[in-house]
Amino acid sequence: MSYHLFIRFLKDHIIWFIVLPIVTAATVYYFTRKERKEYTVQATIYTGLGSGYNLKSVNSSGSFDYSGVTNAFDNLLTTLNSSETMLQVGISLLTDHLKLTKPDTLILGAKGFEKLHQAIPAPLANYLAKQSDAVRYAQIDSMGRSEAYNPIKALLAKGDMYYSGEYISKKLRANRKNSSDMLEMEYESDDPAVTIQTLDFVIAILNQRYISLKSSDTNPVIGYYEQKTNEAKRRLDAAESKLRAFNVDHELLSYDEESKNIAFSRENFVNEYNLELMKNRATKASIDELSKRMSQRGNLLVINSELVKKQAELADAQGELVSAQTSRSNSEIARIEAKIRKITDEMKVIAQKYYAAGDSPESIPSNKLIEDWLAKVLEYAESNARLEVYKQRLNEYQNKITELSPLGTELRQLNRELEVAEKEYLALTQSLNEAQVHRQDISLDKPLKVVDPPKYPYTAKPTKRLIFVAAGFGIGLFFALMLTIIRFLLDSRLDSPEHAEVRIGQSVTIVFPKVKKFSIGTKESRAAISMFEQLSNAINIDIVQATSKQPPPIITLFSMRSKQGKTWVAHGVARLYAETGQKIAYFYPRITKNDQPFELGGVTFYPYEIRPEFMNVRDLNELLLKNQEYNPFYFDKILLELPALISSPLPVYLLHKSHVAILVADANSGWGRRERQLMALYNKIASSSLITVLNRVESDYIDAPSRSEAEQILVQPELLLKHQRKLPSASEG
Repeated sequence: MSYHLFIRFLKDHIIWFIVLPIVTAATVYYFTRKERKEYTVQATIYTGLGSGYNLKSVNSSGSFDYSGVTNAFDNLLTTLNSSETMLQVGISLLTDHLKLTKPDTLILGAKGFEKLHQAIPAPLANYLAKQSDAVRYAQIDSMGRSEAYNPIKALLAKGDMYYSGEYISKKLRANRKNSSDMLEMEYESDDPAVTIQTLDFVIAILNQRYISLKSSDTNPVIGYYEQKTNEAKRRLDAAESKLRAFNVDHELLSYDEESKNIAFSRENFVNEYNLELMKNRATKASIDELSKRMSQRGNLLVINSELVKKQAELADAQGELVSAQTSRSNSEIARIEAKIRKITDEMKVIAQKYYAAGDSPESIPSNKLIEDWLAKVLEYAESNARLEVYKQRLNEYQNKITELSPLGTELRQLNRELEVAEKEYLALTQSLNEAQVHRQDISLDKPLKVVDPPKYPYTAKPTKRLIFVAAGFGIGLFFALMLTIIRFLLDSRLDSPEHAEVRIGQSVTIVFPKVKKFSIGTKESRAAISMFEQLSNAINIDIVQATSKQPPPIITLFSMRSKQGKTWVAHGVARLYAETGQKIAYFYPRITKNDQPFELGGVTFYPYEIRPEFMNVRDLNELLLKNQEYNPFYFDKILLELPALISSPLPVYLLHKSHVAILVADANSGWGRRERQLMALYNKIASSSLITVLNRVESDYIDAPSRSEAEQILVQPELLLKHQRKLPSASEG
């Protein structure tokens, strides 16, 4: 459907766009005549959930946890909107109001005071008013939470009272301001004092409940970590005790250091032992060499029992000296050294006593040999003593190593147990400290701080009545538009040439406008005259092309339903041809029983009766009565108007003889399933050309010639519409 067609459709239903909006606007205006005044109070709360500084901020890494902040705000808003918070606010507000004995504009207005005392019996109200605030709150809280029915419980549950959770939650709005730490809160009611009081209670109770919830979260955590920390401390102490007992039992200061020292000392002693052993072997060789030089006397010295005894004493003394040097006892060292010197002197005397020769075979003085021999004997004795000590100490080191070797594994196990216990203890201690810091952070300061406190609302909000009325008017327009669109979509009328071509399935050749009164000055009249001229041209062309048909040419006019305008079109065509001097025969359905054939202005009118055998009529003579004369060759053209096809049978044989057929359809008539079926039947039997005429269309779809062009038409325009005015019954066809 075209845009212009829809606009015209809207114009046709303009009354809907006037009546419906006015009705809806008036209805809204009537029902909002008792609209109450509303007072609004706002407050801004700083939460510090995102960027606030607290004890935990000291160790913070500086990263911002958006999901954590969002979750914290969700928790805060959920706590605010919870039924328990709303109940506590209602109880606090009711506690404040029940202490009044008369209305107070700063606490509760006259309307709210009257409504409150209508809901609560006077004895109960008087009793509660005499109590202190704490007692009154406790009693109202107890009655409000009681399972049994009572006036306080009913008042707190009533949806239209200031104290019910439903009323408070419906009037309260709280939202996070953009991405900041600010929480914007707003409350509205019809009493300014109740408005600011309620918001004050909401802020206070939210703060109290939020702190309580946060603190209650930390207490179980702290208790858990304290228990686990104590258990870890006991395990750590036990591990330390086991390690300390191990060190005491095995006389260990530091296993690693002692192992290193023993290994290092043993290596040094081995090196010294080897050096001393080499010296001992060298000294023994020197003694043997000196003994050879001293020859026989030297042998006597060697085997002398007294000298052997002194050598044994000297060896013992040298051993004692080495032991004393090892123990670092100075007095003992001095005593042993004196003893050694004494034994040495005694041995020297014995040697000189037995060795009387003056020189050795190599001419070495005997005193010199004895002194060298004694020196080597002393050195050999000292070396033997040192070797014994070295062997003893090496055995001690070996025993110590043998003792320490299996202790390493046990010591590592004890150290590992201590390390695990220490790490566990430190981790639990850190978690405990963090939980304690979190609890301390909550207790140090309230998390919610009022930036913009609520202020008493002296003026009410602007009324929304005009907005509601305008909305009602808009709803009316919407309904009118929707109804128009629905009717437009459901409309099956042939109201435009384009629409008619789509529905009928035929090209629309002629379009006649609505002609209420003929006047050459009107566009509709000039368009009708032009359309009759074009229709006659189309008829003539189809007649010329129908060479297989027998003359005179038959022009058939039909419509699907009655009152489509085919009679008016037939009269116009007949008058147009008659004005050119042609003889025209016009067959039309009988209107009354007294209708008889007559001739008027070159047109002979033949009324016929629709009989049951109408579908089998083969010739026009069969339509007339027996006493009526009709000679087809007397006429130049014959017009046959058929009755509405929806209410009469199809004259198949007459339609087959027709030279040209004219389908007349009214623009305001519908074209539905029945019309399509009849049109399909006609197309099956018709053998002539079809001219589709759309009648009574709006002036938007017509193209009329100018007045000067219309005056050039030779036919008198008045005659074309003559029978439309004089024959009302015919015009109804």
